[in-house]
Amino acid sequence: MVATIKDVAKLANVAPSTVSRVIANNPRISEKTKERVREAMSELGYHPNFIARSLANQSTQAIGIVIPGSADKAFLNPFFPEVIRGISKGAHQKHYALHMSTGETDAEIMEGVVQMVEGKRVDGIILLYSQVDDKLTKYLLRKKFPFVIVGKPFKDVEHITHVDNDNYRAAKEVTEHLIQLGHQRVAFIGGNLKLVVTVERLLGYEKAIRNAGLVYRDDYIIHAQFLKEGGQAAVQELFNLDEPPTALVVADDLMALGVLNTLDDMGINVPNDVSVVSFNNVMLSEVSRPPLTTVDINIFQLGYEASKHVIQLVEDPMDPIKRIIIPHKLMKRQSCREYVSAQKTTTI
Repeated sequence: MVATIKDVAKLANVAPSTVSRVIANNPRISEKTKERVREAMSELGYHPNFIARSLANQSTQAIGIVIPGSADKAFLNPFFPEVIRGISKGAHQKHYALHMSTGETDAEIMEGVVQMVEGKRVDGIILLYSQVDDKLTKYLLRKKFPFVIVGKPFKDVEHITHVDNDNYRAAKEVTEHLIQLGHQRVAFIGGNLKLVVTVERLLGYEKAIRNAGLVYRDDYIIHAQFLKEGGQAAVQELFNLDEPPTALVVADDLMALGVLNTLDDMGINVPNDVSVVSFNNVMLSEVSRPPLTTVDINIFQLGYEASKHVIQLVEDPMDPIKRIIIPHKLMKRQSCREYVSAQKTTTI
């Protein structure tokens, strides 16, 4: 015989309404009562019918995740599985399911989001990117639909809850690190300039270059996709210059792996001939050859906080707009070294 809420309530010595509140993880129920009810559910083998609950309270109990580009390309970058792992952790704690949407073009992405919103497929949405002059955020604001951005909004910052790193500061710090090592010819390999994260990191790089009294060179700025192939094309362009750089700030670890491979193919040694700094600190950065100096942006925490705060907006539409900044840390490894003309010094 299948156990019911009444059976659980009787065993736990509480009212059936209390069992319902425990299932919904109502904060007004004490942890002691929650534990007793959950033990009763486990003992009886009771599993809540979330579909029925959703129909009753007009909630999907689901969160939409919007990924830039097609899924096959996005998941080549370790950033996305890790940030989704963080989102999943937060959603699981509150018994929310996840619904993912991708698209090859901005129009396809927009269409997917409209279907989620108008079709009432999700209660809230997490955008895993922030784009310059984005029609999607304007649409969600107009609809007053709960959403959170992983990244910094280009506009309407005071109206959008977002979870981000201080990308400007992080890029400034890594560029200063290379300058302190004696590098004066420092190039920047970034992603698509439509993405706010690229703009922020480029501005941080530029600030460090100008503060140091170095020449800001347009031919040292290359933009490519956040993929290994993007890094490969960027390297070939930079090292065909009359004065190639001695150090590179690369906006993403996967792109940096393409940089390392291409430099090796060209007979250019890292770090003896050129130093490389990257972002994200994915696992591959530790096992690359040489191991990458990179910025740990706490990807999992970005996803977890985004999940937590979008659910707060769903459950309390009056929840205030927040800007959550996740701390970063420079992980110094063997892809950087002090620059001297003789190139006879130790790695940093």
